[in-house]
Amino acid sequence: MAERVDGRSTARTDGTAQPATAQDTVALGAQLGAHLRAGDVVVLSGPLGAGKTVLAKGIAMAMDVEGPVVSPTFVLARVHRARQPGRPPMVHVDMYRLLDQPGADLLGELDALDLDTDLDDAVVVVEWGEGLAERLSESHLDIHIDRGSDTDTRTVTWHWSRT
Repeated sequence: MAERVDGRSTARTDGTAQPATAQDTVALGAQLGAHLRAGDVVVLSGPLGAGKTVLAKGIAMAMDVEGPVVSPTFVLARVHRARQPGRPPMVHVDMYRLLDQPGADLLGELDALDLDTDLDDAVVVVEWGEGLAERLSESHLDIHIDRGSDTDTRTVTWHWSRT
């Protein structure tokens, strides 16, 4: 059965939520993460400090992968192994450093990291990857997080794309 946010299902459908706290953002990530499967790509976008890594923590919690989940900014990518046999690992990627490089090759960059996991067998969660990460999978979940300047409440919108 699908989880519900604001009375609506999060099961591979589009939606919007307004988590008021970091714990609410983690919970939303967990609800969305419960519907992910191997081969899926999640593209997290939003301004610095919006809560992309916090949402990724919730996704990781739902996937039951090893942690801790922290921003991969300085290592570019981290592989979080599944705790349960047969479940996919989560590859957490931060493309922020590549955004200033015109013509950045996401697939080439990830391949150069020698991640010790096949991306087709993992769920890939990409921060700052809009416009690049979508090329990793035919099915991806675009999540945009916005945060007002005078509040901790975020507006999170998500959309499943199938190319």
